Amino acid sequence: MILDKDILSLFSPYLGKPSINLLFAIYMPKNYLFTSESVSAGHPDKICDQISDALVDEYLAQDPYSRLAIETFATTNNVIVGGEIRAPKISNADIENRIRQTVKKIGYEQDGFHWQNLKITNLIHEQSKDIAVGVDANHNKEEGAGDQGIMFGYACDETEKLMPAAIYYAHRILHNIDIAIKAKDLPALGPDAKSQVTLIYENNRPVKAKTILVSIQHPQGMQQEEVKELIKPYIIKSLPDGWMCDDDKLLVNPTGIFVIGGPDGDAGLTGRKIIVDTYGGAAPHGGGAFSGKDPTKVDRSAAYMARYLAKNIVAANLATRCTIQLSYAIGVAKPQSLYINNHGSGVKGEDLVRIIDKLVDLTPKGIRTHLGLNKPIYHRSAAYGHFGRDPEDDGGFSWEKLDLAPDLKQVI
Repeated sequence: MILDKDILSLFSPYLGKPSINLLFAIYMPKNYLFTSESVSAGHPDKICDQISDALVDEYLAQDPYSRLAIETFATTNNVIVGGEIRAPKISNADIENRIRQTVKKIGYEQDGFHWQNLKITNLIHEQSKDIAVGVDANHNKEEGAGDQGIMFGYACDETEKLMPAAIYYAHRILHNIDIAIKAKDLPALGPDAKSQVTLIYENNRPVKAKTILVSIQHPQGMQQEEVKELIKPYIIKSLPDGWMCDDDKLLVNPTGIFVIGGPDGDAGLTGRKIIVDTYGGAAPHGGGAFSGKDPTKVDRSAAYMARYLAKNIVAANLATRCTIQLSYAIGVAKPQSLYINNHGSGVKGEDLVRIIDKLVDLTPKGIRTHLGLNKPIYHRSAAYGHFGRDPEDDGGFSWEKLDLAPDLKQVI
């Protein structure tokens, strides 16, 4: 049974009350389908995200306190970078080389987009001094947030990485295919690809894939069924045992032909795949993208912190699902709000808010210090999701660590 929206409006003043939560628990569907999509490292928008973050890393390696907002546009054999920075000067030749090496690593050696033949236009310029006045720390005030905004974090117990299942497996499918192509375990399929996974939920738990869609660039003359048989083992490998959909529900290149791809087929732009970057639509997303921004930008760092907190709350068995929102005002250090919703599972959100306030400094500087974000660790995050990854020894994906869970358990 589904509540009519006019009936729902009658209950809007009472949302959050125990009685209305019970009502929604009764009427919310428990058996349903849910879909998320992913895109490969060679998707035009993801190429741009990776170029922007490769340049972020280049500047942070020179000065860990660089201020950066770098955007990338890509089309047929052209890459344009622009934006505002306050950072050490890097030569145009070095910037061009970093861009070419990024495109080469992705795998582009095609007539319409080739790492050697790209025309690169660099429009990066100095950041406005007005921003620095309002944001930088001085003897009178703490460092403030680089902009206003809202940021969300999410975690759930659907997968071992505490990620929503649909986006997690959509990423895995493309990543495993990409690894096989680069290892030459697959014939020369192209780098541009997309996936979409629709899962069957029973009693609010994912149990199997109903439909899987993969579109992947291929050489001229390769047939649709041939592509399907080549990648099918990697799709099965990416899913839990018994989760593979029926063969007629595995859709590979449903238009039949996908020869021209990448920026030659469709222009790319930084920051256009924000739902792919986060939770695949299973949770809210804040107003901003991540790639191209240094960690003083709360669009990025506070979203990482919100994920870190949500993941540790679920890992500490204080909830099975956790959504966190943080909000900031430009030039102000302390967050304007911290909201935690455990969706009726585990410890109440308002109790966790009081605990988090005591355990973690949520100012921009506090977040960067706690997670060690002033490092060149961002290029690797710009494909296959910023979340659900393994923390790395050099500080990469530090927001995926579970080191706060013991403290949370002890306090509770």
